Amino acid sequence: MSMYRIAILTASDQGAAGLREDRSGPVIAAALALVGEIAATAIVADDRATIAEQLRQWTDSDGIDLVLTTGGTGLSPRDITPEATLDVVERLVPGIPEAMRAYSLTLTNRAMLSRAVAGTRGRTLIINLPGSPRAVSECLEVIVPVLPHALGILTAREGECARP
Repeated sequence: MSMYRIAILTASDQGAAGLREDRSGPVIAAALALVGEIAATAIVADDRATIAEQLRQWTDSDGIDLVLTTGGTGLSPRDITPEATLDVVERLVPGIPEAMRAYSLTLTNRAMLSRAVAGTRGRTLIINLPGSPRAVSECLEVIVPVLPHALGILTAREGECARP
C-alpha cells in the first residue's frame, strides 16, 4: 500500500490562542497511521481567509495528498470551516460527508447539524471533520477504510475505480 502525505488542520479560536489543547488532531493522526505519514499540522483561528490560505498552501505547494480539518463545522457564527473549504476545492465529493452524517445519526440526532464538506483541489482530498474527539473518531470509522482507494485514484497511483 502506498503511504500518503497527510495534513491536519484544527480550526479553533481558543486553540490558536493557546487556551485549549487540541484533542482531535491527535485522534486523527492515530487513526491514519496506516494510511500515511502526518506531514503537517496546524492550529488556526476560526477565520475563513486563514483556513483557506492554509489549505491552499498544503495543496498547491507542499505536496499533501489528504487534508483533514477538525472543528468549525457546526452552527456557531464562528463555524466557517466548510465555507473556507468551498473557497478552495475544485470538485465536491458529497458522499464522504453524507456517509459520516448517516453513520453519526445512528449515534446522535445532533449529527444532522454538521455542515461538513469534502472535495478535491488538484490531486489533494480535503475532508472536514467535527471538532469533538469522540465525533472525529466516529466519523473516521466510516471513512478510513475507503481513503487508500480514494487517494490511489486521485493521485493516479491506482488506475481502476470499478469493483471486480
